[in-house]
Amino acid sequence: MLVYNGGMSDAYEVVIGLEVHAELITQTKMFCACRADFFGAAPNTHVCPVCLGMPGALPVINKEAVAQTIRAGLALNCTIAEDVRFERKNYTYPDLPKGYQITQYELPQAVNGWLEIDTPAGPKRIGITRAHLEEDTGKLVHEHGVSLVDYNRAGVPLLEIVSEPDMRSIEEVHEYLTRLRQLLIYIGASTGDLEKGAMRMEANVSLRPKGSQELGTKVEIKNLNSFRAVRNALAYEIARQERILRAGGQVEQVTLGWLEQEGRTYVQRTKEDAHDYRYFPEPDLPPLHIDRAWVEQLAAELPELPRPRRQRFVQQYGLGVKEADILTADRAVADYFDALVDAVGGAMPAKKVANWVMGDLFRLINESGQAIDTILVTPKKFAQLLKLVAARTINANTASQVLKTMFRTGEDASAIVEREGLAQVRDVAALEGLVDRLLAEHPDEVARYKAGKTQLFGWFVGQVMRQTRGKADPNIVRQLLQQKLQ
Repeated sequence: MLVYNGGMSDAYEVVIGLEVHAELITQTKMFCACRADFFGAAPNTHVCPVCLGMPGALPVINKEAVAQTIRAGLALNCTIAEDVRFERKNYTYPDLPKGYQITQYELPQAVNGWLEIDTPAGPKRIGITRAHLEEDTGKLVHEHGVSLVDYNRAGVPLLEIVSEPDMRSIEEVHEYLTRLRQLLIYIGASTGDLEKGAMRMEANVSLRPKGSQELGTKVEIKNLNSFRAVRNALAYEIARQERILRAGGQVEQVTLGWLEQEGRTYVQRTKEDAHDYRYFPEPDLPPLHIDRAWVEQLAAELPELPRPRRQRFVQQYGLGVKEADILTADRAVADYFDALVDAVGGAMPAKKVANWVMGDLFRLINESGQAIDTILVTPKKFAQLLKLVAARTINANTASQVLKTMFRTGEDASAIVEREGLAQVRDVAALEGLVDRLLAEHPDEVARYKAGKTQLFGWFVGQVMRQTRGKADPNIVRQLLQQKLQ
């Protein structure tokens, strides 16, 4: 039995390209006034004559969907076309009420871009052939031996991003999908919510002899709705194709589906070519001319993108690449961290601030299930707490407890410290008295320490901290103990 080893067969090279469909964030559908936020609504309640394809109903182009497509194209380093045309893609399927899909074919919105990913060999650019705008289909539900159709999703703006066949392993595919999803969420173009079907993938995969420049026969795996499904479907299909080629057979160009429960692909139909869809210009929609000034305005409004932001966090804040990657994975987290470092000023190094965010704050957020932009601990309030730590008004253990209270109540750190009397004890004379009494009460432990059992030093520190309910300045305690025990 052949086992896939990540795209590095001893005889064949894997060639993979992806088509990613992402629902765009807009208030209404692509060509009508029906609301696009259909998730959770009763079936067939977000519909009208236009998205149901009723005779005589005329579509109107959603300007915000066009803007979202341009934003995505700019973020993907594409050339933005000034002249765009919608066309009809004809095929009959139950979830397509008109019997055709309005899409962009010959004149797409964005072309010739790239997305940079990380690989073990270093950064790699994956080419973007095109990013074009179209409308989504409805949803089929198969249950109790019957098939039902819900047209709430039909007509929702859909961005299709087609890559070049530049990926050579499943790991590169996963990295590409991760970075693409992150990018679309960052710019506010799509929610990227895989569970709600806001992002769906199709993979084109072929094998060729190592060293060959000629592409092998590709197959397309349709409607993959999770990264796990993409990974498993590719692994199965690569092994299947290699088995055929090693036996001297020929891979057939077909469109495949993926059976998650059975862990295998299956043939849906022989692969269509473009002429099978009978593309022709949409007669009910005029060609679009995109004003260059509008494109420049949209470009100026784009946020700092994930990759340059990660690089800035490394250079400006002195973070490691892994730390920077974690803190820039989500735009809201990156915004929070930027604001927090700015509020802390020079009171604490940014690397220590990062440790507080990735440690205590992330733990509280995960336990509560909240998003970072909804928590009661604002960057300004968190900065006040960290300044108390930097000034040694409270120690780190106390600060962790104060943060828990802040997270629950939204109170200021200083108010909590003052009310509960948590300020750090730094009175050297008072702490010296505690240390003297401790050593006098434990002569056996002192003798063992002086005899070479130096690990007892931590026990002595812990005893003093316990007596002061964690409020003693641990640095002063350690200094006093070192002096006394010598």
